[in-house]
Amino acid sequence: MKFTAAQIATILEGTIDGDASIEVSQLSKIEEGTLGSLTFLANPKYTPHIYKTNASLVIVNNDFVADEPIAPTLIRVPDAYQAFSTLLEFYDKQKAAQAGIEKTAIIGEQSSIDDTAYIGHYSVIGKNVTIGKNVTIHAHVVVEDDVVIDDNSVIYQHSTIHSSTSIGKFCVVHGGCIVGSDGFGFAPKEDGTYKKIPQTGRVVIEDHVDIGANSTIDRATLGETKICRGVKLDNQIQIAHNVEIGANTVIAAQSGVAGSTKVGSNCVIGGQVGIIGHLKVGDNVKIQGQSGVTSNIKSNQALYGTPAMSYKDYLKSYIFFKRFPSIVKRLEALEKQPHE
Repeated sequence: MKFTAAQIATILEGTIDGDASIEVSQLSKIEEGTLGSLTFLANPKYTPHIYKTNASLVIVNNDFVADEPIAPTLIRVPDAYQAFSTLLEFYDKQKAAQAGIEKTAIIGEQSSIDDTAYIGHYSVIGKNVTIGKNVTIHAHVVVEDDVVIDDNSVIYQHSTIHSSTSIGKFCVVHGGCIVGSDGFGFAPKEDGTYKKIPQTGRVVIEDHVDIGANSTIDRATLGETKICRGVKLDNQIQIAHNVEIGANTVIAAQSGVAGSTKVGSNCVIGGQVGIIGHLKVGDNVKIQGQSGVTSNIKSNQALYGTPAMSYKDYLKSYIFFKRFPSIVKRLEALEKQPHE
């Protein structure tokens, strides 16, 4: 696909410095730009590359001032990084734009699939499924009965969406995800074995949620497991039954949230964090990677460690952790000294 500088400036609502008719057909990093490519400059430390790049078109901030002559055409926008992100989204949509149902797909009875949606090869759509406008279901996806997938959402290869799950608008479910599998519910019996507790709830995913590859979200025992609007989940994340993740919270890879815990809005949770069940985490909480959360957390806290403590207290304590062997030796030496 080829686009002119004028077309791109229209998409980004930017202004052009240079040749508005110049065409680009690929994206690149600024230091690797080639003729016919488009790139951007947002981080000032990359500014020297704009004078050397071979890219044909560069997106820059409105306040960018060149100290030397520049060969590429510029598109000026309020925020170059956000603009480039918008362009990537546009590019992906154009690249993936397709509609219809492949011959190898299987569609269940009483399912409603919008004419603008796409169902890929060997995907299986269950009964009474509703798929909205411009939804893309890639190859080898399983969507079970009574699922709703709203407009402009994308489900990537080899994902499974279990029955009664609801997925909102502009969501992305990456490859290998399992949404709506049974929660981990077992009741101990007198003979030492376990009786499975039926998981009769569902998963609700609101609008603009991204779920990373190979992540799992369990259905509720009763009621809903809920992922609120704007949540971003990295790869290989486990969300247990009846968990609620608040709006615009971000969770990095390999983290897990145990059953019935409620995580607030606008939280930032690092990689490999573990949060035990039946807790309440407030809004605007930041948890450093590899922390273990074992108690409720009030809003606006920053935590680190296992069990997690105040981030500042952890850093202060860590100074002593590193010196602990020498401190012990000094204490032992003091104990051996004769007392007056």
